[in-house]
Amino acid sequence: MLTFNNAVAAIATEDMILVIVGLCFLPALIWMLVSSVKVNSVFRRYSKVKSRSNMTGAEVARKILAEAGLYNVRIEPCKGNLTDHYDPRSDTVFLSESTFSSTSVAAHGVAAHEVGHAMQYASSYAPVKMRTALVPILSFSSKFTFPLLMFSIILEIFMGFNMVSNALLAVSIAIYGLYTLFSLITLPVEYNASSRAKKMLLKCGILDSEEVGYTSKVLGAAAQTYLASFVFSFLQFLRLLSLLLIRRRD
Repeated sequence: MLTFNNAVAAIATEDMILVIVGLCFLPALIWMLVSSVKVNSVFRRYSKVKSRSNMTGAEVARKILAEAGLYNVRIEPCKGNLTDHYDPRSDTVFLSESTFSSTSVAAHGVAAHEVGHAMQYASSYAPVKMRTALVPILSFSSKFTFPLLMFSIILEIFMGFNMVSNALLAVSIAIYGLYTLFSLITLPVEYNASSRAKKMLLKCGILDSEEVGYTSKVLGAAAQTYLASFVFSFLQFLRLLSLLLIRRRD
């Protein structure tokens, strides 16, 4: 009787997870899309607010790097809008066209945020080291996730559930699980970089407290995109995992 009850509970759990994921899937997708639109909207809004220091994004990045003692980190422009990033391989902060020469509080926040990443690497910040370690694994494995899923579905259509299709789905889930883990680790990395940015902008006298408040809105909107991306990835992972468990059960 106990075994039967456990089996019923397992079935109910697997189906319930799938139902919950299904109900949350569309809201999570909408949240992710809205977050992406919002970050561009907030950045454009505060790009029109010029800082009192009248420094460019590149000058802000250089001043904060000097304050942190990171004199060897280079600053280079890159094409695009909001394509700013820090490359640890070349130890370079790349600032987009909308940031490099801009004197807005939005540009200052973005530039300081990317310098925050450089500071993380310099201080051996644990989450950023973990994320970096996952990059080459994901770069290789992500190429196979979609083909494996498609092949698994094709086998299922023509041959029904079988060990091969289940094995392919399991491998896809493992790869997607790594991506979900990467998205999770990204959260403290991005929030910490923003925290460092705001502290350094005040410490270096680049922005006053009111201007840092504007910058916080820009960085907060950007952080929402990472959070929404993680939630969406986690739901996808749960959906695939539930499907595999139900397959094996049936």
